[in-house]
Amino acid sequence: MGYLGVPHIYADQVENLFYAQGWAQMHNHTNLILDLYGSSRGRGAEYWGAEKLPNDMLIHTLGFSKLADDWEAKQEPEIKSIYTAFVNGMNAYVESHPENIDEKNRVVLPLTTKDVNMHGMYIVFTLFIGGGELGRIEQWPDMGSNTFAIGPKRSASGKAMLVQNPHLPWWREFLFFESHLNLPGKSMYGATLVGFPGIAIGFNDHLGWSHTDNTIDNADIYELELQDGGYLLDGVRKDFEEVIESIRVRQEDGSFADTTLTLRSTIHGPVINASGDKVLALRMVGMDRPNMFLQWWRMINSTTFDEFESALKMAQIPFWNVMYADKEGDIFYLFNGLVPKRSSGDWDYWNRIIPGGKSADVWTEVHDYVDLPKLKNPTTGWLQNSNDPPWTSTVPTALNPDDYPPYMAPKYMPFRPQRSARMLMDDESITYQELMDYKLSTHSEVADRILDDLFEAVDQSNSTKARMAKAVLEKWDRQANVDSKGMVLFHSWASKFGVWQTSNYTTPWDIENPISTPDGISDPARAVLLLESCVDEMQEKFGRLDVPWGDFYRLKYHDKDLPANGVDGNLGVVRVAWPGDADETHMYVGGGDSWVGVIEFGDAVQARVLLSYGNATQKNSPHFGDQLDLFSKKQLRDAWLTRKSIDAQMAKREIMTEGGFKAKVKTAK
Repeated sequence: MGYLGVPHIYADQVENLFYAQGWAQMHNHTNLILDLYGSSRGRGAEYWGAEKLPNDMLIHTLGFSKLADDWEAKQEPEIKSIYTAFVNGMNAYVESHPENIDEKNRVVLPLTTKDVNMHGMYIVFTLFIGGGELGRIEQWPDMGSNTFAIGPKRSASGKAMLVQNPHLPWWREFLFFESHLNLPGKSMYGATLVGFPGIAIGFNDHLGWSHTDNTIDNADIYELELQDGGYLLDGVRKDFEEVIESIRVRQEDGSFADTTLTLRSTIHGPVINASGDKVLALRMVGMDRPNMFLQWWRMINSTTFDEFESALKMAQIPFWNVMYADKEGDIFYLFNGLVPKRSSGDWDYWNRIIPGGKSADVWTEVHDYVDLPKLKNPTTGWLQNSNDPPWTSTVPTALNPDDYPPYMAPKYMPFRPQRSARMLMDDESITYQELMDYKLSTHSEVADRILDDLFEAVDQSNSTKARMAKAVLEKWDRQANVDSKGMVLFHSWASKFGVWQTSNYTTPWDIENPISTPDGISDPARAVLLLESCVDEMQEKFGRLDVPWGDFYRLKYHDKDLPANGVDGNLGVVRVAWPGDADETHMYVGGGDSWVGVIEFGDAVQARVLLSYGNATQKNSPHFGDQLDLFSKKQLRDAWLTRKSIDAQMAKREIMTEGGFKAKVKTAK
């Protein structure tokens, strides 16, 4: 086990590699993995009580257990072997270290390959593909990511560079696991979600990629009318398909009671809600794609763009943009995912509850790889995606939305991708250090865009309070660093103002001017009144208006309580750290920058990384939150890639034996 709890695994064959990764993940996250896998089985209520019942009901409603059996029958032998080795490694760890298991979690053991499938589909289908339709992404304000790719013509070194930067909540199933996987002649580094085998965002000596959530609509909810115990399709009554299932629920006294479910489905998909004379049915892509983890394995094993693109063409990963860079100097962006082939309609038609459930709206096919928006080596020399639609992956734009079906993606560019694009397009020769600085930038694009209009509104008012606020904001550095004075005031005002609401601007966003619109305040008097209310609140809470951001915004995680930098991306800040909790005088980070990687591809790969919250969640692990000090200081760390550097930083070496891994060397690291 290396520096900061990062496993550097060396194996002579694939099965041993994944056995070791399973062991290492369980070492760092024993109880979290048992909790996640037990919950993804749809048996959480049986194991831990009624509070898990809604989640179990969702898993039963979507039919994941049967689907997992179907997937296992259809999966390629290669991924079956990987799953088996990974699960064997996890089970071997808990057999060797039973003292690390919380008593309540023992009931989940042993783990099986079906658990890997069910956990994967739970994450992908209920939190990403169907997350919006199921109302689950409303739990966090800014789930998304940043990624940049810099080509040789814009790189000071002439080498391609890549930024990996997913933003997810800092809890449970959204946590990443960092690892370094080595086979003879292959070094593979990166991160994946806890409980997943392999690497989902990574790099090797030749190339690398990152993912961001894309503006893809690949799930639909249909509102169907009921008639005589059935539903209407094109005005004709149809029978539901019905299955009766039961869920065992642990009672407070330790006994069990069964809850019976009547699961109904239509040609659209399973019924997820019913009210009065109508039901809602959910249709999602990807149920027929069982080899997602195999595709990621092929991606991390690729050594050329052609090999990498062949892996992408497997089309097993149903969601997430792909941003790519390599040693040959190629950069590439793909609006990746499974987009339904729809008979008609634009984005607005499909991005809603579809009324009537008519058969013409029931899609059965998805677009091929060739149909998806993509861009390789643009003339600008750079690419970015910060969860904006594909059209603004570089500026001036090189992808025309009119060349694609009108339902492919919407047309807009929020302030965070505008900030990303501005930084990259304004720098003709980007150094590696500058790219790290851009990734860690807390400068607010919204402040640059709107403060002049706000100041003008204040000047035209007779408000003493507003002028006091203006004096503070004029001195503010327009950043969300720990010592930035003015960010608390601006954040308060911007939250009340609603910077994301198009009606607040005199000039709306325009694809012809993507990084200078929207602009202008449509109601200056309201903006001043909101600023006055912020003054009153801050005077009452703090007795001053120039509170340093880090005094107010905190990193409170495990045993850490540190000053935070960054903010949610709505303010056009690339360093995303969105709030998860607050009290009278403080706000606390709940998610955002999770895994960060900045990679330069030369003769030798240069990589600086950070896993913000650390690589472990075991209560007694020294690595539970141990990287937050670096986060607070806006620092990254070296990714140790060579055997020499790894040995110098090693905390513990374990050698695989018939009885599992045995510690052979221990240092004071």
